[in-house]
Amino acid sequence: MHMLEKSIDLLINSYNSIGLVNHREGEKLPSKDSIAHILYSLDELIFPGFRETTGIEHTDLTLSTPEKIYHIAGELIRDVEGSIAFSSRNGSFSCGREGCHAAAELIVRDFFEELPLIRSLLALDLQAAFRGDPAAKSTQEVIVSYPGFEAIMVYRMAHFFWTREIPLIPRMMSELVHGRTGIDIHPGAEIGESFFIDHGTGVVIGETTIIGKNVKLYQGVTLGALSVKKEEANKKRHPTIEDDVTIYSNAAILGGETVIGRGCIIGGNVWLTSSVPSNTVVYSRMGEYNEKALK
Repeated sequence: MHMLEKSIDLLINSYNSIGLVNHREGEKLPSKDSIAHILYSLDELIFPGFRETTGIEHTDLTLSTPEKIYHIAGELIRDVEGSIAFSSRNGSFSCGREGCHAAAELIVRDFFEELPLIRSLLALDLQAAFRGDPAAKSTQEVIVSYPGFEAIMVYRMAHFFWTREIPLIPRMMSELVHGRTGIDIHPGAEIGESFFIDHGTGVVIGETTIIGKNVKLYQGVTLGALSVKKEEANKKRHPTIEDDVTIYSNAAILGGETVIGRGCIIGGNVWLTSSVPSNTVVYSRMGEYNEKALK
């Protein structure tokens, strides 16, 4: 179609003038489709029998698990290699003497060695969800239908790659599950065991957030920063939530120096930018904040 020739020339020229083309100088970067497929495959590996269209026998696991691991590992190695090669070209990652492929193989090996630990953490998160939601009829229901649990599962895998300073992949994982669930957990956050997000839509957990054990969040909770200045990127910008805290819907807790003490209950729609001592209830009534100590 001749009427499109000008548009074609302009677009091709923009590839040269603007850049942003994923094809030059080394391994190709991972695609969203590739990472989505890896996450789905890992989901099958973490919870065998829950995602397959047909049931599996317990004895089948010894036969099917190695095949699945080798298949997923091959895909992961390819995408990790592409990611760290990209980072290496920018000077922010060193692949060492053996090269980026060897580095990717080691990282993926470490990931699969850590997968049993991730499963054990998820088992605790699963029990927290079942205990914390009276509507949950079984742990199996939580696995197959709770968006909060899905978001936590992906976070725990993405966090592994974040701690290994792998570029791109952790954020891609987080954003894929964010799109499905409406729950935005940065892979850099540090989250303890037995974590539960009830309902979940609109929850935001920032990069430098620290969350202790047995913490429960409801929908719309924001654990965010007071400042979004780029020069503060390497500072702690998000709050610390200690053990056994419950935060109700649409509460916003902001700032890197803000600490919510152990055993606190933070009511819905509360806005906090300062610390709260342990065993305190904070709630909003008629536009005023009120605090009282728990006995």
